[in-house]
Amino acid sequence: MSSAKPRLYIFDTTLRDGEQSPGCSMNLKEKLLVAAQLELLRVDAIEAGFAASSPGDFESVREIARVVRQATVASLCRCLTKDIDAGWQALREAVRPRLHLFLATSPLHMQYKLKMSPDAVREQAAAMVRYARNLCPEVEFSCEDASRSEPEFLYRVVEDVIRAGARIINLPDTVGYAVPEQYGDMIRGVLAHVPNVGEAIISVHCHNDLGLGVANSLAAVQAGARQVECTINGIGERAGNAALEEVIMALRTRPDYFVAAAEVDTTRIYNASRSVIIATGSRVQPNKAIVGENAFAHEAGIHQHGVMAHAGTYEIMTPESVGIPRNRMVLGKHSGRHAFESRLTELGFHLEGPRIQELFVEFKVLADRKKTVSDEDIEALARGSAAQAEELLKLDRFVVQSGNDIPASCTVFVRKQGELLHHSATGDGPIDAAFKAIEGVLGFSLALENFALSSVTGGEDAQGEASVKLRAKDRLYHGHGLSTDVIEASIKAYLSAVNALLSEEAYAARIGTAAKAEA
Repeated sequence: MSSAKPRLYIFDTTLRDGEQSPGCSMNLKEKLLVAAQLELLRVDAIEAGFAASSPGDFESVREIARVVRQATVASLCRCLTKDIDAGWQALREAVRPRLHLFLATSPLHMQYKLKMSPDAVREQAAAMVRYARNLCPEVEFSCEDASRSEPEFLYRVVEDVIRAGARIINLPDTVGYAVPEQYGDMIRGVLAHVPNVGEAIISVHCHNDLGLGVANSLAAVQAGARQVECTINGIGERAGNAALEEVIMALRTRPDYFVAAAEVDTTRIYNASRSVIIATGSRVQPNKAIVGENAFAHEAGIHQHGVMAHAGTYEIMTPESVGIPRNRMVLGKHSGRHAFESRLTELGFHLEGPRIQELFVEFKVLADRKKTVSDEDIEALARGSAAQAEELLKLDRFVVQSGNDIPASCTVFVRKQGELLHHSATGDGPIDAAFKAIEGVLGFSLALENFALSSVTGGEDAQGEASVKLRAKDRLYHGHGLSTDVIEASIKAYLSAVNALLSEEAYAARIGTAAKAEA
């Protein structure tokens, strides 16, 4: 990074705003996995959740605050003392805690959502920032729906909250309404008309409803914003947020144009993207910029010829610059634990000894099925295993009978606290039969919202990666499974989602028991 350029801070909100995307909820283990990848990416701040919204979110913020050592950890809070208190309790063990307060400032939101006068909004915003600042050393304030706020009122709110102690001011395009030139003008207006603006960093948070989230964010950087709030793979409410990987690589690829630079490790982008895909079960489209499977693919003959002659003819960045693996080491069934552990570390997985041993056993089983085990295989093993909920139900074995002229049937054997349970069922194909057999073991039915199968690598011995989303009690539960046998991968994914449901119910029961004991 050029020392002459001001620093741009990257605030990742994948675990908060990103998780609000329908079907993208994550359990605690999945959030910790993503947080670890974000810290390796060297983002400046991680918004771990909305601590006051639920016991599960509180626990997630608290655990992430405990384990993250380098990045700032933030919790979102409404401008209410109960939210701020919950946020601080969850964050207090963080090395660098930040309370992130928000209150709407647009006429539409103030009248119809808040039902507050502009003067009352200014008073509430300043009072709550003062309250938060007395608890936490760093406070960020967001003017929700800033892009549709009246400029003069926005200037006064920003001035008030800076005077009250906020040191990061976020001016979000909450509904993706802005266009780049207009959004840049809003940032310039705040910098020109707020007397104490030099005491704070101006931040932006753009949604992608018109497909302009990244463009608006970059326009704001050019106008003087020095923090961008974004998510891995661009996940988030409605059409999503500005994609972190696109913002970062635009800055890196066009240093001649952009006036600021971010201090991130771009070679960790691919791993971070994959961790979010595994955790949420939401894949990116093949032509997705930076991390899509076609982002560095060339099929047209003229493109292939040009790239072979000189990569710069059709590639403005290299796959290696974003960390796309190139199988630097080939591992197989004769590889030892040291080589396996070394490769895990190189791929960004820093695990404890017992966990490494468990993965090494899984690796050996896989190596017996495949001639060689690729980086993608190892990553899938490590990510999928690390993200799983507690295995209250574990697959023991299964038996399938299927053909084009006979009904498909499956018997699934699972272990529950040491007890071996089994059930047989028929269905429209072996996977459907397997899922119905699991429901037979459970004794209740679940709604299958989504099921997807993909190949981790190419070749006849490729691992199948299964993703399942189940709906129960108006909530979605995601499961992930991996095997060279796609039926086994599918059963593992279904059981993974069921375990997420059972783990959540067990946690809720523990919370309820503790509350009764306190009462």
